[in-house]
Amino acid sequence: MALKMRKNQSPPAPHDCPLSECLSVIGGAWTPNVIWNLSAGPRRFSELKLDMPGVSAKILTTRLKELEEKGVIDREVKPTSPPSVEYSLTREGRELLPAIEAIAAVGKKLKRRKKKALA
Repeated sequence: MALKMRKNQSPPAPHDCPLSECLSVIGGAWTPNVIWNLSAGPRRFSELKLDMPGVSAKILTTRLKELEEKGVIDREVKPTSPPSVEYSLTREGRELLPAIEAIAAVGKKLKRRKKKALA
């Protein structure tokens, strides 16, 4: 006997779904890490690279360019000798922090649960 199909009780997604828009910004590999590591203030490329062991220079460069294009981070060339570049969060980038912090909090809970299950 086939199971009866239940009606979805969730409200319909908006036409131009803002959730999909937000996830398209933070969904890339290493993207939440970049935002997280810029939360305390501006960082140079080499500092971000050290903050994120395992990320390649190519991927970090790609993520920084994408986040700049999407208006999440600012790129500022400092008039030093040699010139240096600093990355910082825009207002919209800072607005993403509570969501990333909430995801990290749930991740901690999931890791604890997994650890208990393996013990």
